[in-house]
Amino acid sequence: MSYYYYYPTDTRQQDKLIQDIQKAINGEFSAIQCYSQLIDLAPTKAEKDRIREIRKDERRHLQTFSQIYTSLTGRQPDPQQTEECPRTYRRGLEAAFRDEQETADFYQDIADEAAMYPVVSQSFRRAAADEQNHAVWFLSFIMQNKREE
Repeated sequence: MSYYYYYPTDTRQQDKLIQDIQKAINGEFSAIQCYSQLIDLAPTKAEKDRIREIRKDERRHLQTFSQIYTSLTGRQPDPQQTEECPRTYRRGLEAAFRDEQETADFYQDIADEAAMYPVVSQSFRRAAADEQNHAVWFLSFIMQNKREE
């Protein structure tokens, strides 16, 4: 699927949007890497399966944001892992929860910033809702594992 957009002539606004999308791409790429490790650390099949579903959402976000980035810049993004993955399940859950919460807010900001571009704004609003949902799952895993300690 290809996306074609009309973008502003204000280069500062466009440059900021490109930078924010690149940051989002790196964040999604990093989450995918860390969630792969988290799946291996998860103690139950149910938790492993849910984290796989979350990782699938992150892959979809990465693909969507990459398409938007390519449309904007005319080049493919080069995702970078910008975060180190925690080595224990508990720390991984806590980091994932915080990251998902912060990312939901960041994506809402991008959606507002791109309000005059409905496809971009809608893509980031949808991703923000997904991120908030992911945060709830990670919080439930934190609470569940806390009871079992």
